[in-house]
Amino acid sequence: MLVVTENWRRQYAGASMGLLVVENAQCLGRSEALEQQRRQVEKELREAFGSKEELDASAVLAAYSQYYKQFKKTYHVRQQLESVIFKGKSIPSVTPLVEAMFMAELKNGLLTAGHDLEQVQGLLTLDAASADESYVLLNGKEQALKAQDMFLRDDVSVLSSIIYGPDQRTRIRPETKNAVFTVYAPEGVSRKNVEQHLEDIYSYVRLAAPQALRREQKVYG
Repeated sequence: MLVVTENWRRQYAGASMGLLVVENAQCLGRSEALEQQRRQVEKELREAFGSKEELDASAVLAAYSQYYKQFKKTYHVRQQLESVIFKGKSIPSVTPLVEAMFMAELKNGLLTAGHDLEQVQGLLTLDAASADESYVLLNGKEQALKAQDMFLRDDVSVLSSIIYGPDQRTRIRPETKNAVFTVYAPEGVSRKNVEQHLEDIYSYVRLAAPQALRREQKVYG
């Protein structure tokens, strides 16, 4: 389902992308089991990190920070972690599939994008941007990619990039039944980290939608 270009391989040796496809995962309304797990994830994060210095010591967060630094950006998941751990804020309670993704993203620190599989056209392709590409963000804004940023596209347009996030066209909606989750892992994030992260997403999805089935799970690189 995913093609990795030689351009991406040349520029990002040691990097990878995880992919998880789940089917029959529609969940209308709130899931108490998922909410309980969300509170547990928040509790474990607050117990695991007592200071910002301990976050600094995370090899995963350091790998993403290094990637973002080359684009003069900061890793937003790190900022979200600080809000949950040190400011007492909660992981956003939204569409269950999105909430499951957010929970795993914060638990593991790995950058993840979710898409409605029915809106994806053709094969997925992982590439490095030339800066000629653009796409419509979740907020409806047209955005040009930054040169060399990792991005994912299908046969129609860009689905996501590391720096600017997911697109509007394939976003997960409340009625989404089949979804694909993709995990950007720059050099310094191990395949084992990515594999465990995908397992966590799937386990959280199943809390909200016990009938959900895993169609594909793979780490590319």
